[in-house]
Amino acid sequence: MRVGGVYRELLRAVEKHIGKTGEKRHFKDFITEEFRKNPHLPDEAAAQKEMKLARDYTFLLNSVHHHKELLFSYNIAVDRSDEMRKTLNRSAASVGLRLPDVYQP
Repeated sequence: MRVGGVYRELLRAVEKHIGKTGEKRHFKDFITEEFRKNPHLPDEAAAQKEMKLARDYTFLLNSVHHHKELLFSYNIAVDRSDEMRKTLNRSAASVGLRLPDVYQP
């Protein structure tokens, strides 16, 4: 995989699982800074090592998120109303709809 592909996959994983709001923006900024700082490493082995590290971190982020989802889906004792609401909102958004806000006195 090329450097650009690794970079895009890592940024997607960070945005999806960590977030991209103001207080979490420093994660994305750090990744961007690291990739721009070393665009062409003189040593091929060092470049391969950096790319492997970025791919491994992307895999870790995706795996931890998937594991968390599995734990929520198997644990019946946990209140899953928030998770179900997120799932329903994502499903509705995928077809271009928005669910109405539920009134709570």
